[in-house]
Amino acid sequence: MQHLVVGLLVVLCAVYALWSLMPVALRRPLAGWLLRVPGLGQAGPLAGVLRRAAAGPTACGCDGCDAKPAAPMRADAAVPIRIHRKSVRR
Repeated sequence: MQHLVVGLLVVLCAVYALWSLMPVALRRPLAGWLLRVPGLGQAGPLAGVLRRAAAGPTACGCDGCDAKPAAPMRADAAVPIRIHRKSVRR
């Protein structure tokens, strides 16, 4: 029984590593194909992950700026100016 659990864990970790390291150009069509598999795609446990992977990239693809909508800016709101100093190379 212990060998079965360890084997299942190794297989799941390998699938996760392959999915994470796979180029987006391969991951997107694979996710679209997996969405059409009955029981796995439409209402399965991985449906949300597969839908996000099958969708085209938004912005830079980092899931940061498009995760939540920005609050609307008021016309009279003050906007701070940030000044970044260049570091001196020695």
